[in-house]
Amino acid sequence: MEQFRIFIVEDDVIYSEILKYHLSLSPDFLVDCFSTGTQCLNNLHKKPSLITIDFSLPDMSGKELLGKIRKITEETGIIIVSGQEDITTAVDLLKDGAFDYIVKNQDAPGRLWNSIRLFMENNALREENEKLKVEIGKKYDFSNLIIGCSRGINETFSMMEKAANSQVTVSITGETGTGKELVAKSIHYHSSRKKNQFIAVNIGAIPKDLMESELFGYEKGAFTGAFARKTGLFEDAHNGTIFLDEIAEMDLSVQTKFLRVLQEREIKRIGGNQTIKIDVRIITATHKNLAEEVKKGNFRSDLFYRIMGLPIHLIPLRERGYDIMILARHFADLFCKENHRQKMAFTEEAKKKLMSYSYPGNVRELKAAIELAIILSNDRKIDAQNINFITVESGDDLIKEEMTLDEHILKIRHPRLPQTKPRLFHKSILNL
Repeated sequence: MEQFRIFIVEDDVIYSEILKYHLSLSPDFLVDCFSTGTQCLNNLHKKPSLITIDFSLPDMSGKELLGKIRKITEETGIIIVSGQEDITTAVDLLKDGAFDYIVKNQDAPGRLWNSIRLFMENNALREENEKLKVEIGKKYDFSNLIIGCSRGINETFSMMEKAANSQVTVSITGETGTGKELVAKSIHYHSSRKKNQFIAVNIGAIPKDLMESELFGYEKGAFTGAFARKTGLFEDAHNGTIFLDEIAEMDLSVQTKFLRVLQEREIKRIGGNQTIKIDVRIITATHKNLAEEVKKGNFRSDLFYRIMGLPIHLIPLRERGYDIMILARHFADLFCKENHRQKMAFTEEAKKKLMSYSYPGNVRELKAAIELAIILSNDRKIDAQNINFITVESGDDLIKEEMTLDEHILKIRHPRLPQTKPRLFHKSILNL
């Protein structure tokens, strides 16, 4: 572990040695002593973590030295060790950026030790917080989530940045597999709400009779089985962001209450009379055409206009040009790294096959195809025969037919090859 470097700036040689002796008892501390402020400034290139300063120095006051150090660095901790007990002086120095002010007496070495330890703890917490912020930023960085450089993707980045810098309701549209939830998360973690909850809700996965209680909560005794109060997802997302995926699947009766949430920013639990104010950022998503759903009577027109806010459309993968190969290389490198395999290259035939496919499952389908290709490849190259897109129809055939693993792979590689191997066993025989 790197040692914690401390400068002691003290013109009293004996007192300086006393402080150095006490601090050097810790093997973690590396201590240097200086008798003037000028000597201290000339050695700042050593990057001390903390400096103790005597208020009265031969060439300048402790206040002057503090000011000069602060012009060079804001990170170094500074503790004033002074014979003066003037409270006003101490307060002024603390306002100027000193971490602590210690009066020279018999308790000073012990107080200094404790003050340095406190500074180290605060510094460690600050560094940890900064590291967490950086990691969160990297994880949900726009370019990490949506990889590519096509014009459509750059336009998406621009809209995401506008969304992150505002509190407007956001509506995300796009085909299944284009990454709508990842976009919603990225917007949240780049917004002013990033320290609070992000709650993702798949509306299509909630049974209609449970949707209202899930979203708005309920009071004890509101219905049979309500043995205790339960807060809803809107209430849980207070001060944060709620992402409502597949919003087109919301039941019409619940849409009315959701509209009130958007208009009044308040909810009522089922069975309750209390109005609960909420402050929540709402992001919705759907793969359906909401305007068409309004025409069909499946979605309220007033709710449609309220949730549109800032629209972000994620273009399908087939319209992203060479982004297909950029993503393919990314997924291949990622899969190889996770499975401790050497990186693989795509042959020209493989590239042509990847670029010519329509990708009904979008990025999700491409990722699955690349992972399968790496498994099927026998060397460090991914060839066209290794790339297979398992459609709903082909997947259904593979499930129905009773084949060994080798036969499955043969079926994937050569789907038109006639099956000549005789069937020796059948499920009915195995059940005997």
